[in-house]
Amino acid sequence: MPTSIDVFSKAREHERIEQLKAARELDALPYFRILEGPTLPVVEMEGKRRIMLGSNNYLGLTGDERVKQGALAALQRYGTGLTGSRFLNGTIDLHLELEGELADWLGTESAIVFTTGHQANLGALGTILGPGDTVVADSGDHASILDGCILSRAKLRAFRHNRMDRLEHSLQRAAQDGGGILVVVDGVFSMEGDVAPLPEIAALCQQYGARLMVDEAHALGVLGARGAGACELLGVEDRVDLRMATFSKSLASCGGVIAGPADVIEFLRIQSRPFMFTASGVPAAVGAALAAVRICRSDEGRELFARVLGNARYLHDGLSALGFRVIGPTRLADGTDVVTPVVPVVVGDDWKAVFLWKMLYDAGVYVNVAIHPAVPPAGALLRTSVMATHDRDTLDLALERFSAAKRAFEAEHGRLPS
Repeated sequence: MPTSIDVFSKAREHERIEQLKAARELDALPYFRILEGPTLPVVEMEGKRRIMLGSNNYLGLTGDERVKQGALAALQRYGTGLTGSRFLNGTIDLHLELEGELADWLGTESAIVFTTGHQANLGALGTILGPGDTVVADSGDHASILDGCILSRAKLRAFRHNRMDRLEHSLQRAAQDGGGILVVVDGVFSMEGDVAPLPEIAALCQQYGARLMVDEAHALGVLGARGAGACELLGVEDRVDLRMATFSKSLASCGGVIAGPADVIEFLRIQSRPFMFTASGVPAAVGAALAAVRICRSDEGRELFARVLGNARYLHDGLSALGFRVIGPTRLADGTDVVTPVVPVVVGDDWKAVFLWKMLYDAGVYVNVAIHPAVPPAGALLRTSVMATHDRDTLDLALERFSAAKRAFEAEHGRLPS
């Protein structure tokens, strides 16, 4: 008989086993830490108050009473769950209100709400693209974009992060592939925090006859005068074919949306398998997202956008002044620049990033660690992020603790990149 291969072997023999074991023994595993209260600027985490610099709660709306009331009202009216897909028994009037608000906010004909952001990218890309098409993606795009491309079975051509010469080269090759072409990029990249050069990307798409999709997950509720994202900020909304966004960042909930032409959105409603065969999001999540959208679209929204961007620049400048290597602002065409709420500190070595994280965590500051393959090899970083609700005293205290951690780290492990 042929010898069978145990499909569990990859779980028991993978390359990360020894690293995970060592990190656990040192109590330096930066993942799956337990939050014991709401995601506020200062949180309760594993028995200690810690400054939260690792949340995507950019506008601080998870603690807003109106958002909580939106969730509670939906819970009381519709119960804890809808127990079916949107396609069947899982659509409620709140979904339709939310889709209408989002389409209007983003300036598109229509919108479709998915249960998660990952599912939105999976459902759109896996449905619109087919085996005869080509998708051109930035190497820094979110994993959900890559997963959608794989699901579609389209030819994938990746280009080096934000390199327009490499994008053009990929488009030249895609033009010879014989099918439709879709370029898909993040508006704000989730690890680097930089903004895609959308005017240049849109121009190349037009030149080569490609459609353009922009993932606004980390830009919606942050960038642009009305908070509609990187496309609004850079003035390309009318040149972008599809927009995607999530509710788990600025909108203080869970879910995702694809916005675009009405006929394309209708096609997704009746053809997207991840949409049709996934249970609808719980009513509380839909109610919370709707309340958050309405705050963003009010006069108060503009104040929140300004506040989170001000805090981002303050933290960026403070970390730079301490000698950390912080990814620089994105320069805009008008000569100004922007620092998004994602403020990454480059460390380089994976273990050094983990040890620095541990020093900060013990000092009462929580940040995220990104190591390969989430970032390129030798590109490990601490991903810090701010909220509109952080006050300057809290940010100053965090910077003091960063300074102390840097001194202690360099005394023990050598200099950090600057």
